[in-house]
Amino acid sequence: MDKLYRHHIVFFGGKGGVGKSTSASAFALSAAEQGKNTLLVSTDPAHNLGDLFDTSIGDEALRLSPRLWGLEISSGQEAKRYINEVKDNLKGLVKSHMAEEVNRQIDMAALSPGAEEAALFDRMVKIVLEESREYDLIVFDTAPTGHTVRLLTLPELMESWVEGMLERRQAVNENYSQWLHDGEPVDDPIYRTLMERKDRFSQARHTLLDQKKTGYVYVLTPEKLPIAETERALELLEHAKLEVGTLIVNKCIPETEETGYFFTSRQKQEEVYKEQIEEKFSQKRRIYLPLLEEDISSRRALEALKEKLQRALGRN
Repeated sequence: MDKLYRHHIVFFGGKGGVGKSTSASAFALSAAEQGKNTLLVSTDPAHNLGDLFDTSIGDEALRLSPRLWGLEISSGQEAKRYINEVKDNLKGLVKSHMAEEVNRQIDMAALSPGAEEAALFDRMVKIVLEESREYDLIVFDTAPTGHTVRLLTLPELMESWVEGMLERRQAVNENYSQWLHDGEPVDDPIYRTLMERKDRFSQARHTLLDQKKTGYVYVLTPEKLPIAETERALELLEHAKLEVGTLIVNKCIPETEETGYFFTSRQKQEEVYKEQIEEKFSQKRRIYLPLLEEDISSRRALEALKEKLQRALGRN
């Protein structure tokens, strides 16, 4: 069995339009057929897992085949759920005459930049730390590059943010104890909640950085812009200590006997880009997949891609 299947979590990322979702789906389908209970999770706002598997997929795991389940996370829906949980946690901690204003401030915060990403990350943490126990493998089909980079670097950022909140909260509690409780410690439910979140972020970050547990695959096509974007993304992720081990070079022109000007020109251009890929990403494992005769928009076409991916993994 290929080493990529031995991870417990595999993230697929890449520029929009390079075939990231189809590659992730083909890999998940392949893993399931090899006996692994697999959960395929889409965090891309432009969900298309349902189209690929000819069924409607929502935010609860749906069985797609005997050992494969699918899940599409809606960032907007997760943000609403996240905000409601925050409001519930504050019940009983805020005086009744202040509750309405506090809830209004929370609702405003839900509209701020990054709120949906934070909520999405919270759901991912839950999947990684809790729901993953039910599966042998979890495959994440992430949104286009910029969103993916921000999402995968959130654990360190949020852990640091919560650490600062904890320090300030502890200082408030110490002052409060000295003034009103003769130095006795104060039981602070907000402090406890912050500590719990810090621990969860720490665990999630540890899992994402564990190269035995978590693998990262980037998908690109042999073209100028995807190559440049992949190079930038890998630098940002590696700066965050997230190591991308495998590249899938998708939609390569298959060998053909066509000798017309169009095919000859395209093949020559593609060879130049393949050479760049070999040079720029020489330290990465590179898997080449051909451009298929038809769009991969059905289960039948996905099965064909899965077969080609399995053969390509077997050769590398």
